Amino acid sequence: MSNHLVPAGGHAMVADMWSHDHYVIKRPFWSFLGRRFHVFAPDGRLVLFVKHPIFRWREKFTVFTDESEQVPVLEIRARQIVALDYLHDIFDARTGELVGTLKRRGWKSFIRDHWDILDTQHQPVGAIEEQGMALLRRFIPLLTSEHSITLGGAQVAHLDQVFRFFVKEFHLDLRMGRGKIDPRFAVACALMAVMAESQREDRN
Repeated sequence: MSNHLVPAGGHAMVADMWSHDHYVIKRPFWSFLGRRFHVFAPDGRLVLFVKHPIFRWREKFTVFTDESEQVPVLEIRARQIVALDYLHDIFDARTGELVGTLKRRGWKSFIRDHWDILDTQHQPVGAIEEQGMALLRRFIPLLTSEHSITLGGAQVAHLDQVFRFFVKEFHLDLRMGRGKIDPRFAVACALMAVMAESQREDRN
């Protein structure tokens, strides 16, 4: 892993945080003033944490290494305050590098969540799309969800919810896209998908 992703001194990053083919995202069923998301490595180590505020005019949040919120890793920013098709830019918080851009399909996402993955010219090159019984899940939130992430017409990652009591748990599988998708971007895509679900629950 390149040295620029490891901060000097203080709270150091997990050295191999982006080297895994599998991540687990968890959040509690209930929370107040913001949803809390924890991302774990396959061995159970916490590698990322983000608190997503419920009330904010322009969506912007930072992903940290842990709950101390001392070491930022990723920053996700919405370009618009109010829009149907939101654009979100994902940045490396340490270097300022643009990792990727997502455009949410507003009308389409009423039935099943859908984001276009855009290139630097704002042309679609891939997608995140909710799979399975998406419409039925709007009425029965206890049904588990699944999402596919595709690039160039090929699936490069899969996000699958595992039923648990008292916690929402999602497994992100990157094995099929090894070397084809930046793990930072894949994890950001997964977080956007699980956040969209939590926002829907908050509205209901």
